[in-house]
Amino acid sequence: MADLISDGKTRVAWASSIANIQAPTVAELTAGADYTKRITPDGLKLDPTTADVDTSSLASKFDTTTVGRVGFATELTFKRGDTPGDDAPYTTLKYGVSGFLAVRRGIDYTTAWAAGQKVEVYPITCGEPQNIAPAANEVMKFMSPMKVTDTPATAATVA
Repeated sequence: MADLISDGKTRVAWASSIANIQAPTVAELTAGADYTKRITPDGLKLDPTTADVDTSSLASKFDTTTVGRVGFATELTFKRGDTPGDDAPYTTLKYGVSGFLAVRRGIDYTTAWAAGQKVEVYPITCGEPQNIAPAANEVMKFMSPMKVTDTPATAATVA
């Protein structure tokens, strides 16, 4: 049994529109902006949270819970670019901009989008971009806080 290494096996696109997030098309994903090369190695944060629902009663001697609402803490950290094309995430992902974040995992980055691939699609509205403090021997970076605005498709299949 071998482990799946994540290096080079994630692809991230920003699409302005996707008709059906459960089945995004190859054309929709290809038309999206590929931001993978601008995201720092640790810069893709899509952390789900699940709230607890108290199911205890007055008769309970033990606290019990079940699963409640799910939410996502979402932010992407990008490298700034020194040309307009390379700085597209910084110029595009401004406060209030809405779109769809599509993430494919476990397939080589260089592999084109194709029908049958599993992807995650998140309806997003961007928060205010945050410039990250400069540091010696580092590239200039910014973080885009993102709000998931509707139920995402975390196990979608490309159509």
